[in-house]
Parts: sequence; structure tokens; C-alpha cells
Amino acid sequence: MSTHAVSVKKGVTIELVSILWMIVEAGVAIGAGLLAHSLALVAFGADSIIELIAGAVLLWRLTIEASGASLERVKRAEKVSSWVVGIALLLLAVYIVVASADKLWTHQGAESTYVGIGLAIASGVIMPYLSRAKKRIGSEIGSKALRADGSCSIVCAYMAWTVLAGVVFTALLGWWWIDSIAALVLVYFVVKEGWEAIQEARDKENACGCCHDDCC
Repeated sequence: MSTHAVSVKKGVTIELVSILWMIVEAGVAIGAGLLAHSLALVAFGADSIIELIAGAVLLWRLTIEASGASLERVKRAEKVSSWVVGIALLLLAVYIVVASADKLWTHQGAESTYVGIGLAIASGVIMPYLSRAKKRIGSEIGSKALRADGSCSIVCAYMAWTVLAGVVFTALLGWWWIDSIAALVLVYFVVKEGWEAIQEARDKENACGCCHDDCC
């Protein structure tokens, strides 16, 4: 088996792990948020659903390549994945702005429930690993969509860290607004990554210049 094929299979595995964690993260965050009437946890779960969709599309794209599909089919799957991941990142940016604005408007600080803190700690540890793996494998197989999905993962980790920092600063200094401000700083990075993924998909369409089945 070639090095490229091995990397693709590793990509499939890492996306499966990512999807499973996103399912757990979304279920726990939304369920606990509804029980505790916590907008922050519900919103965190909504973010996980966005990342889950992006991960599912990347898994589809990698599975196609792992199955030995033609180069043209792989390129079409890469283009679709770039569109979906790019849109997911832009939706993530919208979510960050809306959630942060709502918290600032209502003077809502970081949630300090045990479930929320435990979930944030777990995400803060797991997601950087998944992000690095996706970016590394994406570089190995030449998939900008997979590298962009790695950006989705590190955004999730960053948000988890801001939640934890917010809990600490709110408890010690009363800075209820700190996690919202920190999250807003991230918007530029998220939009930049999302736009680059979409531009990559558009470039592939322009390079094709046709509507035949063998277009890339």
C-alpha cells in the first residue's frame, strides 16, 4: 500500500473519531443545557452540530478516495467538501458573533455547571489533537478541505478554552464579559479560513470550465 493510501486511511479514521466525539459533545451539551436552562451549553452543542456536518462530508470525501475512485471523482468530492467546510466555518463565525452579542447584552458570564466545565476540559484536550492530525493528513494527501476541517476543530478547542477562562475570571475578578470578547477575537480567523475554503471550491469550478461528467 502506498504512503498516500495509508494517509487517506488515517484520514478516514481521524474523521470517524471526530464525528463520534461531535455526537457526544452535541448530545451532552444540548441535553445538559436544556436541563440547566443554559443558553451557553445549548449554543456550544449547536456549534458541535455544525462541525459534525463538516466532518461527515469530509468522511464521505475520504471514503471515496480510499475506495480507489478515479482522480476526477476524488476532485469533485474535494470541491464539494471545500464548499461545505467553508460554509460551516462561516456559520460558525455567525454563531460566535450572535452568541457573544447575546451574552454581552444580557450580562451573561461563562457557565460554571460541572457538566459544562467537564465538557469544556475534554474538548480543550481532544480537539487540538484532532486538529493537528487533520491538518497533517490534509497536507500529506493534498486536501485543503481536510486542513480547513482541522481549523473547525481548533476553533472548537479555542471556544472550550475561553469558556474555562471565563469561568475562572468571572469567579475571581467578576469579569463576566471576558469569554465573549475572547470569542469575538476569533471571528477574523474563522471567516478567513472559511472564505479560503470557499475560494478553493470556486477555483476548482473555474478551472473545470465545463459541465461534463469528467470535470474536476
